[in-house]
Amino acid sequence: MAAHHSSVPEKFAKALEFIEDMTTNADKVQEKVLAEILGRNADTEYLQRFNPGGATDRETFKSRVPVVTYEDLQPEIQRIANGDRSPILCSHPISEFLTSSGTSAGERKLMPTISEEMDRRQLLYSLLMPVMNLYVPGLEKGKALYFLFIKAETTTPGGLVARPVLTSYYKSTHFKTRPMTLQCLHQPDQAILCSDSFQSMYTQMLCGLLMRHEVLRVGAVFASGLLRAIRFLQTHWRQLTHDISTGSLNPRITDPAIQERMAKILYPNTDLAEFLTKECEGENWERIIPRIWPNTKYLDVIVTGAMAQYIPLLDFYSGGLPQACTMYASSECYFGLNLKPMTKPAELVDLADVEVGKEYELVVTTYSGLCRYRVGDILRVTGFHNSAPQFKFIRRKNVLLSIDADKTDESELQKAVENASALLRDFNTSVVEYTSYADTNTIPGHYVIYWELLVKDPANGPTREVLEECCRVMEESMNSVYRQCRVADNSVGPLEIRVVKNGTFEELMDYAISRGASINQYKAPRCVSFTPIVELLDARVLSAHFSPAPPHWTPERRV
Repeated sequence: MAAHHSSVPEKFAKALEFIEDMTTNADKVQEKVLAEILGRNADTEYLQRFNPGGATDRETFKSRVPVVTYEDLQPEIQRIANGDRSPILCSHPISEFLTSSGTSAGERKLMPTISEEMDRRQLLYSLLMPVMNLYVPGLEKGKALYFLFIKAETTTPGGLVARPVLTSYYKSTHFKTRPMTLQCLHQPDQAILCSDSFQSMYTQMLCGLLMRHEVLRVGAVFASGLLRAIRFLQTHWRQLTHDISTGSLNPRITDPAIQERMAKILYPNTDLAEFLTKECEGENWERIIPRIWPNTKYLDVIVTGAMAQYIPLLDFYSGGLPQACTMYASSECYFGLNLKPMTKPAELVDLADVEVGKEYELVVTTYSGLCRYRVGDILRVTGFHNSAPQFKFIRRKNVLLSIDADKTDESELQKAVENASALLRDFNTSVVEYTSYADTNTIPGHYVIYWELLVKDPANGPTREVLEECCRVMEESMNSVYRQCRVADNSVGPLEIRVVKNGTFEELMDYAISRGASINQYKAPRCVSFTPIVELLDARVLSAHFSPAPPHWTPERRV
């Protein structure tokens, strides 16, 4: 990196110097941060329980404080949520809860946070542009078209707000007063802050089309979000071009803040409307991103872990533009940034003593009071930058199915199948075997569940209506993040059950054994993604059924 510094704009040079300092002394920095956290939180109820002497050194901490999961901390977190303001986990007051897309007992996990964490997040954001500038100089001269959305928030019994981390950031004064390097968003804040997902997406897309030549990068948080934006363009381009041609705003946009903002920038532009009509009316969507935004240098989206399934479709729409993953973060804390954002995704996190090529589970200690907390991410070490290791995000622990922010594990899928199959008892029918598949050929993607049924009396088997009801019951059984994706975000489509011929799972076993699986240890996979297996299943489908109605979801937590 140092070689590039001569041509680096002054405002970015400081940030790069900071990165060099931090990564050169990674282990010392880790030690200092840990001591600072332990010093500040020494008198909390949690640390007093394990470390009453208030020692701040690493060895004492490791020997006395246990490694924990969310479930271990749930009683403490519940007390904070219910209004206990004493220093339980953290000496600073908890300002709000960040709700993770990971769930516990079907509800989003609540991560306590303190107001100063926002400064740490902002610091990490401020390092992204200086790093990207090394690879794509001149980004600050143009705009970024990022499709960003807020999600519903709720209040805990004790009066603290609970919402996803990005919703918290977009609604903060940090976001409103963000420095110019972060200000190059193209769409108005009013659109991002509108909670109606249609109005928000429509306005963001309209602004993106109006300033198509200024856009230098296109993105969303997850790859699935960017694909939803492209899908939105495919569905609504006629109305969007009508607005551009006439200079009037779609009557479905009723948010007064958006109306007021758009009145200032929307005026008739028939040339642009004709250009867009020509690009869209043939329904040829290959390379649509560079065709509409010809100066796009890269896509800024997360394509690691479950999101890797979307890479081929992003390549199709973008003509193979680079996909940059700039940072690695979660509700618990922001972990690091990617110093090689243009390589196939790999993220950087600071930890010394790891070995290249090995996989690790992430454990963090934060200023907000999480101590030796297991986040549930599995990472593989790919190399080092100075003394700080670089990681590739491999997967979430135990997640079977994921389309967007949803994460469904094996036990949740099992419970959903059990609840749905109860409806088959009246028809003397049972589920012999099942597996699942995250189908991303449709946008939005959806869950496909393959069922092999044992129907005792074929003349009196389950009807289509009953099997559709099974789909609906499965969806009702899913965790709240899945149901929110279905109902509020429209980022996951209706669940589908495909009934396969009898003997299909026997064939699946034969196939696995022919490829070297041990007959004694063979278990039917609960999720499939390997193309030949999906094709084997699809070739044996007798009937397909979709959930007839979305499941119930409200921002309130189920108690």
